[in-house]
Amino acid sequence: MDRSQYKPRLIDQHVENYLSAFGAVCIEGPKWCGKTWTSNFHSKSAIYIGSPEGNFSNRRLAELSPSLVLVGETPRLIDEWQEVPPLWDAVRAEVDRRGKKGQFVLTGSATPNRKGVMHSGAGRIAMLRMHPMSLFESGNSSGEVSLKDLCAGKIAPKLTRQTELSELIDYIVRGGWPGNQDLPLEQAALVPGQYINAILNNDVHEIDGISRDTDKVRLLLRALARNESTTASIQTLTRDVMAFDAKSIDRETVRVYLDLFARMFLTENQPPFNENIRSSVRVKQMEKRHLADPSLSAALLGATPEMLISDLDTLGFLFEALCERDLRIYTETFGAKLYHYQDYVGKEVDAVIENPDGTWCALEIKLGANNIDAAAKKLLDLSVRITNEGGVPPRVNCVISGLVNAIYQRDDGVIVVPITALRD
Repeated sequence: MDRSQYKPRLIDQHVENYLSAFGAVCIEGPKWCGKTWTSNFHSKSAIYIGSPEGNFSNRRLAELSPSLVLVGETPRLIDEWQEVPPLWDAVRAEVDRRGKKGQFVLTGSATPNRKGVMHSGAGRIAMLRMHPMSLFESGNSSGEVSLKDLCAGKIAPKLTRQTELSELIDYIVRGGWPGNQDLPLEQAALVPGQYINAILNNDVHEIDGISRDTDKVRLLLRALARNESTTASIQTLTRDVMAFDAKSIDRETVRVYLDLFARMFLTENQPPFNENIRSSVRVKQMEKRHLADPSLSAALLGATPEMLISDLDTLGFLFEALCERDLRIYTETFGAKLYHYQDYVGKEVDAVIENPDGTWCALEIKLGANNIDAAAKKLLDLSVRITNEGGVPPRVNCVISGLVNAIYQRDDGVIVVPITALRD
């Protein structure tokens, strides 16, 4: 690779740290999110298991003698190792034999069946999850506010540039795919749809060799897109699929397909938060559903920029997905965790960040500035309720917005930050 063309990623520091502590690092994530480029940047030699050169000779060599493909200058990249699962054990054994750190970097865009994989790799192979680019990584956020500092209540009020609605729509439709960042929007908008087609036509069958009903898989993906950023249940998704298909589909099939999407890193669900509140508040245990990137949801819905301008409800859900994608990426850099909050009396918060020290922050996500007052009230009402119930309230209440041009703290203590000013 031409290293001068590499665009730094927030995961880079983790890769370096893990290579100094473990014999190998495995970087997993959805296809086309930049795993190979990043892994190559941190490696001194490489073998590409999925390369079609020589009639897939690399794959055949790996199948015949896994240890042979491990020979090379270290760290050595083994790209798409999951196509030959025994490579995992070969890497683990070679790490043990050499007794050195930083020997291999593996990438995977799917979790294979564990058949043939004899050892977990614990203590030898560290796992890292990679995502599509955040707005900060793609250069569309100024990075004037650190999320880590924000979660500690440290902000410096200042004016920021005004972001236009058309820009936010561009970021959603284009997505965080590295290869899509320099294309005109008209061409960039085509890529997520073709990405979905490639998955349906090839990957859902190749991951474990089982033939599946592609139409039903697509309908379930569309159901997930229609329920983007919601806590839709299996029952809701099943009903949604059946509403658009004359054939029936049962809940167990939906569960199997959802597991398949998770193994392919197509979904990034947001777990519920209830730790460290320590009150009598009963919290719902339902995950908030997301596809790996809001551009996939937009493509499945046929949501063009023109359509989104006239459908602000759909735009709002996709904007929330964009923000929560970025929040997930940023939180991982400093050891925090991303959740959502929903209880049985109708109180909910779009995002909750739990800091490594156990403190937590509550965040509402609003596209326009006209909704900030209502969002702030919701956050404050929840803080009062949790306090009155004897629980631990959030350290910070914050509204993430798309169409504000300032970083500031309101008189009621709620912090307001534009998503286009946020970084790790």
